[in-house]
Amino acid sequence: MKLIIVTGMSGAGKSKAVNFLEDAGYYCLDNLPVKLLPSVLDWMENNREFPQKVAVTLDIRSKDISDSFFATLETVKNAGIPARVMFLECEDAVLIKRYKESRRMHPLMNMENCADISSALSEERKVLASVRDSADYIIDTSNLATSALREKINFLLDNDAKSEGMLLYFQAFGYKYGIPAEADIVFDVRCLPNPFYVDGLRFLTGQDEAVQRYIFERPEGMEVFERIRSYLDYTVPLYEKEGRGRLVVAFGCTGGQHRSIAFAIKMKEYFESKGWNSITAFRDMTANCEEIRKR
Repeated sequence: MKLIIVTGMSGAGKSKAVNFLEDAGYYCLDNLPVKLLPSVLDWMENNREFPQKVAVTLDIRSKDISDSFFATLETVKNAGIPARVMFLECEDAVLIKRYKESRRMHPLMNMENCADISSALSEERKVLASVRDSADYIIDTSNLATSALREKINFLLDNDAKSEGMLLYFQAFGYKYGIPAEADIVFDVRCLPNPFYVDGLRFLTGQDEAVQRYIFERPEGMEVFERIRSYLDYTVPLYEKEGRGRLVVAFGCTGGQHRSIAFAIKMKEYFESKGWNSITAFRDMTANCEEIRKR
C-alpha cells in the first residue's frame, strides 16, 4: 500500500488535488480524523477490493491535527506503509480573494475565536507550521492554474514512482519575483558578477555555455559552488535518513535567468554523477526574458 496525506491551508486547493489523485488511481478519503488513520489503513490493506494507493486529506477541521499528526505518521510508517505528505500553500491575499469569491466561511471562524478571515488564516498557519515543515512536497498554488496543479501533481507522482530514494529538486528563481514557498534550502548567488550587464550575455540564460563559463571560470564562482556543494554533500544524506521524499534546493539571483540557473544545472549534474535522482526547474526564466525584451 502507498499513502499520500494531502494537507495545507484552507482554500489552497486540497479538493482539486484529491480529485487529481483519484484520477491517478488513488482511493481518496476526505478529512479523516488523524487518530483513525492507522486503523482504517490496516482494515483496507486486509480487504483487497480496495485499491492499494490511498490519499487522505487532513486539515484544520481535525482539531487534533497538530497534536497527533507526527505520532500517527510514525505508526503508519512503522507498519511498513510508505507515506508522503503533500502540503498545499497559498498567499493570504489570494486565499482571502478566493473566500470572497466563493462566499464561504473559513473553518476556524466557526471553531475558534477568529473574528475575520485574516485572523483565521494567521491561526491556521500557526497550527499547521510543524506539519508544513515536515512535508515531502510543498506546492504553492497562489499563481497556479488548475491545469498546472494537475501537471505538477502528476510530475511528482511520476518521479516518486521512478525514484528508489529521495528526489533532489534544484530550482532556480529570481528574488524580484519572491522566494519559492516550496524551497527547503535557499542559496543566494547574487554575490557573484551578473552576466546581465555583459554584452552578448544579457539575452542568454544559465543554460548557455557562454554564461556558465563567465560564472564558473572566475575563482569566486567556483569557490561559491564548492562551498555549497560541500554543505549539500554532508546534509543531503541526512535529509534522506529523516525519511524525506523530496528535497527542494533553490538558487536565487536577481531575475532567475543567469546565475541561479547555472548553479542549479551544475549542482544537478554533480549529484547525478553521485547516483542521486535529480531534476531542475527554472521558475522565472521565461518571465524575466520577456521582461528584458520589452525594455
